[in-house]
Amino acid sequence: MSPAADTEARRSPRPRADALRNRERIVTAAREMFVEFGPEVPLDEIARRAGVGNATLYRHFADRDALIHEVVLFVLARTTERAQEAAAEEADTFAALRRFAHAAADERIGALCPLLTGTFERHFPDLTHEQERLEEAVDGLFERAHKAGRLRTDVAVGDLLVALSQLTRPLPGTVCPNMDRFVHRHLQLFLDGLEAPARSELPGAAATLEDLRSTP
Repeated sequence: MSPAADTEARRSPRPRADALRNRERIVTAAREMFVEFGPEVPLDEIARRAGVGNATLYRHFADRDALIHEVVLFVLARTTERAQEAAAEEADTFAALRRFAHAAADERIGALCPLLTGTFERHFPDLTHEQERLEEAVDGLFERAHKAGRLRTDVAVGDLLVALSQLTRPLPGTVCPNMDRFVHRHLQLFLDGLEAPARSELPGAAATLEDLRSTP
């Protein structure tokens, strides 16, 4: 390390372990509450769920956009890791796709809606990079399953991402409590419909990533 870099490192000490834990608690709580209530949920409520004070939240995140930015990065990165793990560890290509889908549901990928729907400014290099990594990983899962004849030919990556976003977000105004317990059950029903050979002809065209980007 050069003298200048060493001096800079001493000036910028690593965050303390408790500060890192608080930051992770805030991001995790925000992810859950964005999924449940949308990105406009009061920040005070996020702090309360995270078990920290308002001042702690604002020390880590200056405003709502900064917190949304961090949550989207967090979910993108973790979901990409789940896709890569499935591809590396599952010999059966459809099993890999199925494993990824259930893992992505657990990551609450519905929290990405502020990014996917364009309600949050997405022109940041780090967000673009992480989104491209995720798309590449999931594209790879689909390509492998298609080539192996394990995935019906009339579906695309966007079909799965739309289903995951819908299944991992509560229905607005629902009177049914604890809907989360149905997520993996209904996701498995959906996945059964993706497996080849197809049992029916789907109306319309497959949903692609470009379709999702162009949705207002």
